[in-house]
Amino acid sequence: MNNILELQHLKKYYATQKAVDDISFNISKGSIFGLLGPNGAGKTTLLRMITGIFYPDSGEIILDGKKFDPINDIIKIGYMPEERGLYKKMKIGEQALYLAQLKGLSKKDALEKIKFWFKRLEMESWWNKKVEDLSKGMSQKLQFVTTVLHEPKLIILDEPFSGLDPVNANLIKDEIYGLAQRGSTVIFSTHRMEQVEEICDHIVLMNLGKKILDGTVTDVKQQFKENKFSIKLQQQPANKINESFELIDQKENAFTVKIKDGYRSNDVLQFFIQQNITVESFNEILPSLNDIFIQLVEGTKSVSRAFQQVSA
Repeated sequence: MNNILELQHLKKYYATQKAVDDISFNISKGSIFGLLGPNGAGKTTLLRMITGIFYPDSGEIILDGKKFDPINDIIKIGYMPEERGLYKKMKIGEQALYLAQLKGLSKKDALEKIKFWFKRLEMESWWNKKVEDLSKGMSQKLQFVTTVLHEPKLIILDEPFSGLDPVNANLIKDEIYGLAQRGSTVIFSTHRMEQVEEICDHIVLMNLGKKILDGTVTDVKQQFKENKFSIKLQQQPANKINESFELIDQKENAFTVKIKDGYRSNDVLQFFIQQNITVESFNEILPSLNDIFIQLVEGTKSVSRAFQQVSA
């Protein structure tokens, strides 16, 4: 099996609210997967079903080739929720040891792994501190360690960079890459599209309980491209108008153009070359995931409002 997780027609309703409405998708082993959506999209409910906190009303969860058994399979999962799940009065070292043993590690193995991670993330001096004395970023690092130290097959990180400064954010990002390279699969849930674009292989976008986008980051950006290109010329052209493109913007010798239907990028290049102008750069402008996110979420909101008006 190439998939660590398969979700088949999952549904979870609260009274009249469809928190998760017939969601299906697969996650490949060893991948970094982005689960995206605005507030209220259903992401948290979906994650809680994957971790066995909630039971679906219908549908099936397949974990590592077998039907998910929340009691026996939870040891295969590491879950770092957005809300802190730490005991404020406990000392950090004791708490990490306690949580590691809850996840099935012996005291000896737990101590060994905790010391490894504390050294790796520069936390060695924290052992006798209490959680209540930590900053948000420090407690985020501790929660990350307690999530991954039992080496789960599936790691779920909900807003893992919250509260981290740029140095520590890069530190955690490198560890996420390392975990995937060593065979763990990471589900990464966040509102920060630039982080998703940088880290994730594959994404699913949810809104209003439904899946509205599913694909690799590269394929998604290609799907929503608008044939826009940036061009930098060595000098100003005598003629800036051509039937092959629409001029979107110009700043001195830098142009942004949109190629019209029926034409190719070579047609635009040929237009400037025929004027004996050197083209210094010519690059396709792909939409950001943030732009795609806004476009799709706003679109589903409009459809939902129209449906509600028709139903009324």
